[in-house]
Amino acid sequence: MDPLDSLNLKKDSTLAMIKEAQLRKYDVFYFTLNDLVIRQGAPYAKFAQLRLKEGFLENLDSQLSGATNWYELDDPKEQPLEIMQVIMMRKDPPFDMEYIYSTYYLERAEAKGTLVINKPSSLRDCNEKLFATHFPELTPELVVSRNSQTLREFFFQHEDVVFKKLDGMGGKSIFRVKGDDSNLNVIIETLTDNSSTQIMAQKYIPEIVEGDKRILMIDGEPIPWALARIPAAGESRGNLAAGGTGVGQPISQRDKEIAKQLGPELRKRGLTFVGIDVIGDYLTEINVTCPTCIRELDQQFDSNISADLMNCIENKLN
Repeated sequence: MDPLDSLNLKKDSTLAMIKEAQLRKYDVFYFTLNDLVIRQGAPYAKFAQLRLKEGFLENLDSQLSGATNWYELDDPKEQPLEIMQVIMMRKDPPFDMEYIYSTYYLERAEAKGTLVINKPSSLRDCNEKLFATHFPELTPELVVSRNSQTLREFFFQHEDVVFKKLDGMGGKSIFRVKGDDSNLNVIIETLTDNSSTQIMAQKYIPEIVEGDKRILMIDGEPIPWALARIPAAGESRGNLAAGGTGVGQPISQRDKEIAKQLGPELRKRGLTFVGIDVIGDYLTEINVTCPTCIRELDQQFDSNISADLMNCIENKLN
């Protein structure tokens, strides 16, 4: 995962998982990409045992980002990755080459019998925006290209389009262009890095004003609630990182239909914990790297999504 002092303690979903694991008396160890090493062809990491402190276990919401008084961390010890029964990949994007390299380490541990969540090869194969295009009957009209003429033609066809990078997160580098916006060409040039990088153009979905719904799925089955991320005034992005407000709501019949169609493919690919994004009736993304929103949903519905996830993991181990 990411460095502990970089976490947003009020929202971080990984902390909810650690809390549940600790309550179940699991031994929890922590490491970052910087702790990975290959020696004599075998993958190792510097593992440090991690414990949430007594009293802070139930009160993480009150902690400030950058605080260190909420955990205990033993001195790290370099050990083979394969000694772990389970490794959870909870490193935030960007999904860059360093992220890909880390999946090679995790794949080596997987080959030795460690359960890795999510499956390393699927983390590489399932780009969060491109993976959704495997299900064209569920997505809005879109095109993926780095060709400026192709992207302009798509815009002129629909006249209200969202352009976004394929490796972005948190609403970064997402542009809505409509009408006779004079910035069309410069937006395409910037996002494609002058026609050298693939991007996505997606028909604008007006229902974004009702929220960009995050639906969490465990082993192909949806949690019964979604977090609708409502855009701030004057915004077209619902991402919480872009100022959106998270409002919990039961998933709709259409949400269930989308989840039912995705479920078998997610299970087949070893994608145990996934967050899908739905706007209106359309699937827009399938988030596999480090899905969030556990804490917000637990708070609003008095649920324990991490317990459901740990139950699933235990079943896979048995």
